[in-house]
Amino acid sequence: MRIQPAPDTSYPIRQQVLNRMHPPIIRRLLPSDAPVYRALMLEAYSLEPEAFTSSAAERECLPIEWWLKRVAAEPEAHERVFGAFLGYDLLGVAGLSFEQRERTRHKATLFGMYVRPAARGRGIAKALVQEILGQACGSQITEVVQLTVTESNLAAVRLYANCGFIPFGTEPFAVKLGDGFLNKVHMWRRVSERVAD
Repeated sequence: MRIQPAPDTSYPIRQQVLNRMHPPIIRRLLPSDAPVYRALMLEAYSLEPEAFTSSAAERECLPIEWWLKRVAAEPEAHERVFGAFLGYDLLGVAGLSFEQRERTRHKATLFGMYVRPAARGRGIAKALVQEILGQACGSQITEVVQLTVTESNLAAVRLYANCGFIPFGTEPFAVKLGDGFLNKVHMWRRVSERVAD
C-alpha cells in the first residue's frame, strides 16, 4: 500500500499553542500517529539534512507499513518513538531502539531526535531525552544508551552532554551531503547514572 505525499507541514505552529504555560505532554506514538510522525520526519529531513543520515527523498518513498512498524503498539516492540504534544500539535520526537542480539541486548540507541524550529528553546528536546532515558531504565536489561550526533551541531552536542552523554569517538566522513562530508560524534551514557537538572 502506498500513501500520498506528506501534507505540507510548513505551516506556522499556532502561537497560542506555544504560549500555553503548561509543558507539552510526552507520550509514546501509536499506529494512529503514523501519518503525523511521517510528516514531521519528512519536514526534519528537509529542513535539517545535516542532522540525519537518511534523506527526505529516501524516506518519502517508504510504504506506510515502514512508518507503522516504527510506532507499533506492542509493549515489547524493539523500536519505540515518543512525541511531545501541545494539544493536537506534534512538536518533537525521539526514538529508542533496543538491541536484539544476545551479547548486545544491554544497549539501546537514541535515534531520530527532532523538534520543530518554532518550538525550540522551550525544553522539549531535554524532556524527550529524559523520557528516552526513563524508558531505557524501565526495560531492566538496558544498561547503556548510545547515539550519534553531527559534530557541527553544537546545540545538540551540548544538549546530550547536559543529559549525561559522554563522547567516545568521532567518525570522520560519516555522511555525504552534496559535495561535502559530515563527521558524527558517538556518545553514550549509563542509564542508571543520575544527572543534575
